[in-house]
Amino acid sequence: MTRGGSGIGFIGYGWKRARHIGLWRLFLGLLLRRHCTKAGILSVVPGWPLPRIINLGGQVEIGNCGFFPGVRIECWEGAVLSIGKGTYLNRHVEIVAATSVTIGKDCKIARDVLIMDTDQHPLGAGPLVNKPVEIGDRVWVGSRAIVLKGVTIGHDSIVGAGAIVTKSVPPFSVVVGPAAKVVRHRRDGTDTTTDQA
Repeated sequence: MTRGGSGIGFIGYGWKRARHIGLWRLFLGLLLRRHCTKAGILSVVPGWPLPRIINLGGQVEIGNCGFFPGVRIECWEGAVLSIGKGTYLNRHVEIVAATSVTIGKDCKIARDVLIMDTDQHPLGAGPLVNKPVEIGDRVWVGSRAIVLKGVTIGHDSIVGAGAIVTKSVPPFSVVVGPAAKVVRHRRDGTDTTTDQA
């Protein structure tokens, strides 16, 4: 079996990829993979604490992804958590899926980002509120940003560091500040700035 007609066999390709990623990273990825319902090649950068996936009876599907130390993923019973291939989660990213969290392909999730689709507990006598979160392909979420329940972030968008995203963001947008205000739209490599008033 060859890959792409290059003459490199499947085993040769696998060995080449393992040398590129690093055997230790792949071994740590295998340890993480056992908590997934379905997973591609997971790569874990060594460091303490090691990433954790806490699967409480949900469906965890992760493509070929990279994890840094301190990542914590929690998937509740009956919930679905999906992360597309080529995405990486930097140090101390935390994701909580009570219903559904979807992160697309080739996303960059920076340090200390929190993504959750739940309030974690009811407020007063009211019910617990959970609403799905969806992050499109090629989205960059800056350091210490927070993405809360019910939010959809359109593909090719940028969420600035420290933004608190409580409303959906259209594709090709740049959002900044604690209120995650749209300040720019990115389309075909050109930027258009919105009124800052």
